[in-house]
Amino acid sequence: MTRTATGDIVGSARDRGRGVGAFNVIQLESAEAIISGAENVGLPVLLQISENCVRYHGALEPVAAATLAAARAARVPVGVHLDHAESTELVYEAVELGFTSVMFDGAKLDYDDNIRLTREVTRACHEKGVWVEAELGEVGGKDGAHAPGVRTDPAEAEKFVADTGVDALAVAVGSSHAMLSRDAALDFDLIARLHDAVPVPLVLHGSSGVSNAALTKAVKAGMTKINVSTHLNKVFTAAVREYLAANPSAVDTRKYLGAGREAMAAEVSALLRTISG
Repeated sequence: MTRTATGDIVGSARDRGRGVGAFNVIQLESAEAIISGAENVGLPVLLQISENCVRYHGALEPVAAATLAAARAARVPVGVHLDHAESTELVYEAVELGFTSVMFDGAKLDYDDNIRLTREVTRACHEKGVWVEAELGEVGGKDGAHAPGVRTDPAEAEKFVADTGVDALAVAVGSSHAMLSRDAALDFDLIARLHDAVPVPLVLHGSSGVSNAALTKAVKAGMTKINVSTHLNKVFTAAVREYLAANPSAVDTRKYLGAGREAMAAEVSALLRTISG
C-alpha cells in the first residue's frame, strides 16, 4: 500500500458503518508509531498534522516531508491530513505538498464568514482533488477558544454542508480537546440525528477524552472519522518516563523515544480494533 486518498479511506468506512482512526503526528516517531500500529492490525489510518504542530516545528514542509515519506512506505492505506488549519495559506501549502485532505477550521468565525471562507477553500481544494473537512459547532478545549457546552444543530449542519460542499463535518456532541481523563459524555442521540441529516461523514474531535466503549457506540450511532491526539501522547510520554526511571544514566535518545514509539504503536492498534467494528 502507500499514501491513499482520504476520501477513499473515510468513504469506504462510512459505507460499512465503521470508524477510521485519525491520529496526530508530533514528530517522526509518532508518525512511525501510528503506521506501525495500523500495519499490525492491517487497517487503514490517517496521519494528521495540526496547525499547532506546524507552529512547534516552525514550518510545515519539514514535518510534512517526513510524514508523507512514511505514508508512501506504509504497507496499509495511509492518508495525510492537515488538522485544524485556521490559515488559508497553510491549507494551500499543504495541498501543494501532497496532503490527501485538509481541515479548514472556521469555527471562530461568525456563521456567514465561516460559510464563505469554507466554500472558497473547498472549491480550491477540490480543483486539486483534495478532500475537505470543516467544523460546525465549537468543540471544547482548543486553547480556551471554544465553549464545551455547544452542540451542533442537525438542520444547520445539513444546510452548512449544502452551502459549502465540504466532504466531512466535525460536529460538537460532547467531546472536548486535550482531555486527560476518558470520561466525556457523548450525546449518542444527537450523533444519530446528525448522521441522518448530513450526507457526508461525521468527525469526532476530542476523542482522547472518550472511553473505548463510548467510541464503539459513537461509531454505531454514525461517527466515522475518530480524531485522537492527547491520549496517544500520554501513552508515549508514560513509556518514556518509565524507561528513564529504569535507566537513569540513559543518554541515547533512540532508547527512550523508541520505548515511546513502541507503546504508542500498541495503543494505535487497540484503538483501531475498537472503532473498526
